[in-house]
Amino acid sequence: MIYFVEDDNSIRELVTYTLSSAGMPAEGFEKPSLFWSALEKQLPELILLDIMLPEEDGLSILRKLRTRADTNSIPVMMLTAKSSEYEKVIGLDAGADDYLPKPFGMMELIARVRALLRRTQKSAESEIQSYQLGSLYVSPEKHIVQVNGNEILLTFKEFEMLCLLLKNKDIVLTREQFLNSVWGYSFDGENRTVDVHIRTLRQKLGTAGNYIKTIRGIGYKIEESSGDAGNAE
Repeated sequence: MIYFVEDDNSIRELVTYTLSSAGMPAEGFEKPSLFWSALEKQLPELILLDIMLPEEDGLSILRKLRTRADTNSIPVMMLTAKSSEYEKVIGLDAGADDYLPKPFGMMELIARVRALLRRTQKSAESEIQSYQLGSLYVSPEKHIVQVNGNEILLTFKEFEMLCLLLKNKDIVLTREQFLNSVWGYSFDGENRTVDVHIRTLRQKLGTAGNYIKTIRGIGYKIEESSGDAGNAE
């Protein structure tokens, strides 16, 4: 099930109809309060959020979702008329997994939703061994991240990026590799997306964030060593 929070009736009905017709059942909510009520009854596989909403804006909803253990890993895509780079960065920084500005085509929406769902299902079915790197422990199968024994809550994309880094320990990964492996397709000129996610990932990992190194002009790698991780370009 896909949940879509959108106060514009025509857009909400078109999107939910299109997704349902494509084999991805969707339910729309005109108000955030209706969405929160539905969330208590059933958790969706993916959430689509508009930013400008009555009662509370989409970014506020997103931040609340990322603080809850039961919704933290649910992929979230922002659908909004705000399309400036600043607004995109704000949304991604708040924990969004993808960002699609209005107006958008239904075919592109379906492609992006399917890409997010594929990544989610692949992660859920994964039986990869756990990783231990210094104070950092990660279990892809159980979706657990711990630093010094303390559990860390990551978004779906942050978790996927961390697992990709650990799987390729000591190997430099380009931004394009992150986009292809984690997002499932390329973003034209959207290198900032990777940098924003790396920055928030480092912040959430605390001292273990220093394991993620910036290789200027190329990308990122993870290794166990002392020193600061540096800033994302």
